Amino acid sequence: MKYNHYVDGCPLVSEIGFGAWQLGNNIDWSPMTDEEAIALVHEALRQGVNFFDTSPNYALGNSERLLGIALKKVPRDTIVVSTKFGHHSDGSQNYDAKAIRASVVGSLQRLQMDYIDSVLIHSPDPKYLDGNLNEHYEVFESLKKEGLIKAYGASLENSKDMITFMETTKGQVIEAFFNILHQDARFAFDLAIEKGVAIIAKIPLDSGWLSGKYNKKSTFEGIRERWTREDIEKRSMLVDQLRFLSNNLTTLPQVAINYCLSYEAVSTVIPGAKNTKQLEANIKAVQQPLDADLVQWLEKFYVKEVIGQKLVW
Repeated sequence: MKYNHYVDGCPLVSEIGFGAWQLGNNIDWSPMTDEEAIALVHEALRQGVNFFDTSPNYALGNSERLLGIALKKVPRDTIVVSTKFGHHSDGSQNYDAKAIRASVVGSLQRLQMDYIDSVLIHSPDPKYLDGNLNEHYEVFESLKKEGLIKAYGASLENSKDMITFMETTKGQVIEAFFNILHQDARFAFDLAIEKGVAIIAKIPLDSGWLSGKYNKKSTFEGIRERWTREDIEKRSMLVDQLRFLSNNLTTLPQVAINYCLSYEAVSTVIPGAKNTKQLEANIKAVQQPLDADLVQWLEKFYVKEVIGQKLVW
């Protein structure tokens, strides 16, 4: 496992992180007992993972709660925990600056921790990103001074929002929607390097499409019902063009994870894992880094084949 710089005052982070949305989430994922969730976190630690991403609204607070239990006996200065603000543990959304402190305190209680390494504004409306127009960043700076958080940032979907955030705030972290089929975030990577902003690559498998298991006949339930038949056919067509990337040495999802890690700006990637087999496959990906020619081919593929499709998340 390789470890990369995150933010000052935090340990280096594992290039494969642990996305904790599935912990305690028995609606959108296969049922997982508390014991299984805790065991999965412990297995991640044994495999060298030390970065954990969660949010108050994941499983209505259960993700943070289970993560806190699982990490209780782990030396705090060896792990990095990132959570969010805006989507709350009661299922509501509230981005008011006055709600930040209570949200952070609630997360600290559920995580059973004295501080959180980073708190990210969770997929906000762009109007909240300009630091010159919002009080949010004064609150975050106060929380930093009090030692309740090490850093703050935002979870964002596109390069335009990333640039606005980086140019107008002192935020140190961006969780960016970034994968082979959604590459727009990379157009803000140079600025992130210039400003020392750490990038967390989220949704590296494009909600399962880059696992290779879906096709144009696939049907979906729950949150993924958002895809229309046209959306499904578009994604299927694109994924079919990428299936050649699976061979005796690697798989499409491993290529997808490695693609994210091919960029200097990316500190860690957070693929989901609902069992040990998936966790091990995610970690195994880093054994086969991509050569520069393939990275360039994937960039051209995005420009030539993907942008015009206007894929929805």
